[in-house]
Amino acid sequence: MSDSLASFGYELGVLKRIRRSGWWQAGVRDPESVGEHSLRTAQLAALIAAEEGASPERAAFLALWHDTQETRTGDLPHSAAPYLRKPAPREITADQTADLPVLSRSLVRSAVDEYETRSSAEALCAKDADKLEMLLQALEYRDVGVQRVDEWIESARKGLTTETARKVAEAALTLSPLSWRDR
Repeated sequence: MSDSLASFGYELGVLKRIRRSGWWQAGVRDPESVGEHSLRTAQLAALIAAEEGASPERAAFLALWHDTQETRTGDLPHSAAPYLRKPAPREITADQTADLPVLSRSLVRSAVDEYETRSSAEALCAKDADKLEMLLQALEYRDVGVQRVDEWIESARKGLTTETARKVAEAALTLSPLSWRDR
């Protein structure tokens, strides 16, 4: 049991080293890691859920697991989709967790399943957080001179479903990424 949990812990550490590869196409030399993306996504999921009347803890938990499969596939940009068959996240998660103790295995698999099926308010908040995090990152990259990020911004805006996430996105478009320093 301890060996399988430790081994999975090492695998999860890979997320700190995998870069969000789609940004290379926009000209970002050193994009954030999947782990960095996942942290802010989980934080945003909690905030969106709180405002939407859902469970912040559950939304953050779902967001923490939403990209863990990328330890096995890497982060594939959308432009790769026509050329590759990426296994379903639940399929990868099943392989990743096969050796875990029953309770841990069930915990991770159910979180990924809930996120993927969007079967709860918390899953919708977590998905919106994923999109909103991408939008914020695109705006931060644009602020430091990366010009080709508009498609990421528009894609994120179109994918938002909660009222809170839509309002935050619109506000973000009008603020400097350093606006927090003036508060």
